[in-house]
Amino acid sequence: MKHHVPTLLQALLILILCGIPGRDIPHVSFLEMLAFDKWVHAGIFFALNLFAMRGCLLGQNDFLKRHAKWATFIPCVLYGGLIEILQGVLFSERSADVLDFCANSFGCVVAVLTYNFFARKLQRFNFPKYA
Repeated sequence: MKHHVPTLLQALLILILCGIPGRDIPHVSFLEMLAFDKWVHAGIFFALNLFAMRGCLLGQNDFLKRHAKWATFIPCVLYGGLIEILQGVLFSERSADVLDFCANSFGCVVAVLTYNFFARKLQRFNFPKYA
């Protein structure tokens, strides 16, 4: 479980950031905000999926080690969808956005495709390679 602490902290950070009321988000021009917002979504879900894969690869469960890509990708994408639903239903002054969900999913895809590259770069932080 200790290997999943960064994943859980990242998931909590995402929940907090996506739950901030719309009035508390800095306003910039629409086009600048649109592009920046999508890269933020992709980036935070990229990190979530990287941390989740790291946790699975360092854990004791052999099934999760062998299938870390799918075992992390699917829950991270589903979490991105849940966040968007919560923004539309529960969080004040927020709205669900299918393009945000696409950006969340894109970040997860990039994390899965580039995990070994980042694992080599982050070896000192105990990122094991995916076999």
